[in-house]
Amino acid sequence: MDCICEIVQALVALAALGFIVVLVIAHVTAGMANLSRHEKEKYFVTATGETRPFPSLHDPHSRELSVVIPAYNEELRMPVMLDEAMEYLESRQRKNPSFTYEVIVVDDGSKDKTTEIALEYTKTYSADKVRVLTLVKNRGKGGAVLMGTLSSRGKLILMADADGATKFSDIEKVEAGLKNVNSGPENMAIACGSRAHLEKESVAQRSVFRTFLMYGFHFLVWFFCVRGIRDTQCGFKLFTREAALRTFSSLHIERWAFDVELLYIAQCFKIPIAEVAVNWTEIEGSKLVPFWSWLQMGRDLIFIRLRYFTGAWKLRSPQKTD
Repeated sequence: MDCICEIVQALVALAALGFIVVLVIAHVTAGMANLSRHEKEKYFVTATGETRPFPSLHDPHSRELSVVIPAYNEELRMPVMLDEAMEYLESRQRKNPSFTYEVIVVDDGSKDKTTEIALEYTKTYSADKVRVLTLVKNRGKGGAVLMGTLSSRGKLILMADADGATKFSDIEKVEAGLKNVNSGPENMAIACGSRAHLEKESVAQRSVFRTFLMYGFHFLVWFFCVRGIRDTQCGFKLFTREAALRTFSSLHIERWAFDVELLYIAQCFKIPIAEVAVNWTEIEGSKLVPFWSWLQMGRDLIFIRLRYFTGAWKLRSPQKTD
């Protein structure tokens, strides 16, 4: 019996030591999202080839809607998404001339012709409606969305994936969800597109291993970071300008798990969040490598909580940067 007690005590001590080591690693390796820009990233190109400076999220809004599209090597998938988005936005503007919008394509250091293809839309619709922000080097999806959001002019800011997996007209659903929760004078609200209603169908189509990874990820999200949101990873999220400024100003993660940190920050600030079911279709060509990407995201989820817990990361007040 004494031997068993000693083994249990040793295991507890080992677990405690392991936790302390992880805590120290999380704290020491903590970093902040890079808000600074290369000189070339401060400007967009007009239809005539002139360069103009991007505005700042800190400025008052001058458009009703900004659509931020992160794109990495998306020369094949992006045109389909942009065609659908532009058709919807132009139709909405024809029906309601007071509706104004902009689309910001953020080329996240692509090696293909993503920027060149996006600039064709600038030539077709003008730089007032379509702007291209080309990052000098790859930051990750979170970093690309961050840079695009900081350059936007919209009263509302929509994050939308370049693959067009979500039907673009479903923006009306997330707008309705946003209005339902945006009742305060501070105009703080977020609406998340959600695929949670499709979970049973996706489980039926996935392998047992991928299903295990999916449920494991959902558990880690719930346990460490975000409660009450079933799908944190859908790339179709709508922010009020004020909510975007508050959440993105504190963002640290620039890779796949950035959505979770954004929602964690929002819940810390008690920003209302709506989850809205959207139409979603799996599109081939995903940049997500199932095992390693999920492993990286799992690590990031644990580190999000630990780094805020130890004070390595702090919620920040919005500050204008160059």
